[in-house]
Amino acid sequence: MIRKSDDKLVEVVNQPFDGEGSITVRSILNSPEEMNNKGRIFAHTTLQPGCSVGFHIHKGESETYYILQGKGEFNDNGVMKTVSTGDITFTPAEQGHGIKNIGNEPLEIIALILYK
Repeated sequence: MIRKSDDKLVEVVNQPFDGEGSITVRSILNSPEEMNNKGRIFAHTTLQPGCSVGFHIHKGESETYYILQGKGEFNDNGVMKTVSTGDITFTPAEQGHGIKNIGNEPLEIIALILYK
């Protein structure tokens, strides 16, 4: 299978998990079936300056972020940490996280959610 960049499923999500602003989510794989039913999201996500994904808990699944570009404030179960280009975050099942773009350029991440 080849999916051309024009064929990616693109969605704008307003105030994700009561975050600020909106995020743009470009699905890399479009369904759990494309992930062999091992996960539900594999996406390239962009947060503009000041935008955020609010704190939320993952039940029965983990989430990993790979920071492609930019600078963010990552909420790791209530502990705030700065992340930037090349960093990786991991939130295991039954734990929570959130992220906010604190830089002057778009914060671009690859997000991967896998089932426990």
